[in-house]
Amino acid sequence: MENIISFVKKSHVQYLKELKSFLSIPSISSDPERRIDVVNAANHTAELLSNAGCSDIAIHFTKGHPIVTGSIISDPDKPTILIYGHYDVQPVDPLDLWDHDPFDAFIKDDTIIARGSADDKGQVFMHFKAAEAFMKVNGKLPINLKFIVEGEEEVASPNLAKFLSENKELLSADIVFISDTAMWAQGQPAITYGLKGLAYMELELTGPNHDLHSGEYGGAVANPAEILSRMIAQTKDADGRIQIPGFYDKVIEIDANEREMIANNPFSSDEYKAELGVEELWGEKGYTTKEHVSVRPTFEVNGIWGGFTGVGAKTVLPSKAATKISMRLVPDQDPNEIADIAEKYFKSIAPKSVQLKVIRHSGGYPVVTPLSSPYIDAAKDALEVSFNRRPLMIRAGGSIPIVADFKKILGLDTLLVGFCLPSCRAHSPNENMHLPSFFTGIESLVRMYDSFQHISVGD
Repeated sequence: MENIISFVKKSHVQYLKELKSFLSIPSISSDPERRIDVVNAANHTAELLSNAGCSDIAIHFTKGHPIVTGSIISDPDKPTILIYGHYDVQPVDPLDLWDHDPFDAFIKDDTIIARGSADDKGQVFMHFKAAEAFMKVNGKLPINLKFIVEGEEEVASPNLAKFLSENKELLSADIVFISDTAMWAQGQPAITYGLKGLAYMELELTGPNHDLHSGEYGGAVANPAEILSRMIAQTKDADGRIQIPGFYDKVIEIDANEREMIANNPFSSDEYKAELGVEELWGEKGYTTKEHVSVRPTFEVNGIWGGFTGVGAKTVLPSKAATKISMRLVPDQDPNEIADIAEKYFKSIAPKSVQLKVIRHSGGYPVVTPLSSPYIDAAKDALEVSFNRRPLMIRAGGSIPIVADFKKILGLDTLLVGFCLPSCRAHSPNENMHLPSFFTGIESLVRMYDSFQHISVGD
């Protein structure tokens, strides 16, 4: 083990060189003009898997972007870990807020800054290197690894569930391992045992058939921007509770033990406010800020627009107004049911003076990994040795919809251990990966792989 850890420490410069090359590919899955770049990233992923010692490497072309698989089977009697990651990245807009070319990775202080450095190229790359260290030093792994790395995670993985259903034998394993989450703080590792689900929709209100003069028509014709604002405002009460009928019907309240565990995770509301630049926090009455984010369902306006928003003044009564809304869900909320009741609710409160169009977008189910999993125990020990701190157990406010598909289709729970910091700016300009966490994270993955070998297959 120490020889492998020593190999990792001596390889830092080489790892950075290879990571920069991976990050240089503008694999923006949502941009049709980047399709060839996404394919190039798939080819590069296959090359990295080959360097890691994988066999049976394949690039599977789908109706969208490719899925890359590979495996290292050392001992069929040992546990098999399915590593999932994605090589596609978010768009870079607004480009002028980046300090540097987002696809020309550069190092500032102790971070590497580039699109994909945290989400998720940098983190799946860590698994490649942990496997490679074992193979180059020992010539084998203490466990079996299978990799599935896709190019459509940032566009809701439209082809992955079908691929899972059609390739159950290829992907058979004992557990899924994903590094696409964050640490609690610098130096403080975390294991994410729960993720929220998601229901996402767009509301479009139309009033008059064209923009009107606000002096001549104001007060006589319903203003879609005003009506939309009223509709949104009445969706929560003064205590922050969502008013959509039936919204909370299937919410499973956490028990006292879990609530205590969440309460014991370190948190400073003053530091939180200072970091965000706000004077006061807000949320559903009766729950803490940590509970708001992790275990309570939410309703958020992601964007709202309508009418004139340019420079200067233009006195119009807009013809249209629209908003995008995300609802983060907890067990046992069903995203389809929530979308149904939300659509019904908005149609019920929209006045006849406007026409409402509801457009549904991506969704996903909430998931929770049992805290009794032996893989969680093994990961805790490995992280503690590497970071000199016992990891915290957290439920995240974000969603990874494919995690529910792994459970539903393959019957597999998921171990979620991420190594970026909460300040990594995933999806934002100047996305970054904290390099000390990156390198220590690779060491912890090595120790995890070693620890997993002692788990009985089927546990």
